Amino acid sequence: MKPVVNALVLVTASCTPLTALAQSASYPTKPIRFIVANAAGGGEDSTARALVTRLTQSLAQPIIIDNRAGAAGSVAAELTAKSPPDGYTMMLGSVGSLAVNPSLYKSLGYNPQRDLAPVSQVVSQSNILVAHPSVAARNVRELVALAASNPGKLTFGSSGSGNAGHLAGEMFKNMAKVDMVHVPYKGGAAVMNDLLGGRIDLVFSSASTALPQIKAERVRAIAVTTLKRSPQLPNVPTIAESGLPGYEAANWYGIVVPMKTPQPIVERLNSDIVQALNSADTRTVLLKHGLEAAPSTSKELGAQMRSEAAKWAKVIRDAGITAD
Repeated sequence: MKPVVNALVLVTASCTPLTALAQSASYPTKPIRFIVANAAGGGEDSTARALVTRLTQSLAQPIIIDNRAGAAGSVAAELTAKSPPDGYTMMLGSVGSLAVNPSLYKSLGYNPQRDLAPVSQVVSQSNILVAHPSVAARNVRELVALAASNPGKLTFGSSGSGNAGHLAGEMFKNMAKVDMVHVPYKGGAAVMNDLLGGRIDLVFSSASTALPQIKAERVRAIAVTTLKRSPQLPNVPTIAESGLPGYEAANWYGIVVPMKTPQPIVERLNSDIVQALNSADTRTVLLKHGLEAAPSTSKELGAQMRSEAAKWAKVIRDAGITAD
């Protein structure tokens, strides 16, 4: 009887990849859940909605947005990681949920590199270093000199410990070798309100939040945090070109699926997402929210997740930041 049992095992094992290939060939055959690691109305939500119209057409299936905010994207990422790897669950996450969180949270219900398969980067967004008009610095060199001569006096706010604005500020402090005080808030609106009121001096703000205030001349744009200038602020230099070479703190979003999702499905999703991001109408919608389309291959997103995880782990470790 043993040879018969072994033969059955071999037949079953050989059928498994064939079944997966058959499913991939007919994919998709039902609606797709698109988990967004942020509340409705945020940057990630706006990005997802800009993509959905084109993806619904190209995939010929409804795509249902499922907003799952909480714990800097960890709630959404854990839900995605534990979903069936069948191509019917994908997630739009940020640098936080896809690279930073493992260094911030002692107990995390997922590991981005072990549990999530990269599909494509979607957008990149500059943070903008903005100052209250009373701050006596108009560029990075003047700001560094001001902070150096007044250690512990300048303050910078963020929407929470460990978020993109906080980490950008800690990297700035480290590279410039200056002492500034971080002031955490419970949301971006509260941070900007206190900056406008002069209760804090600086904010490493998202472009979507900062641009209206810059245009109204209520805050001063010092520099952008990416390696290249923002298309919305072409006359504002980067921090890297203004005295801190190599400084880069980009906020980016990427789409991932549960690990072990069949590779043909990952490739199909990547192709459709890249096509949607390369369309002029999608790019126009994204730019209105201060976002630049940045499609990639799945391997490029995977490399981005690994390199960003290593970079921010060092910043978090050096600054002693925790979020638990």
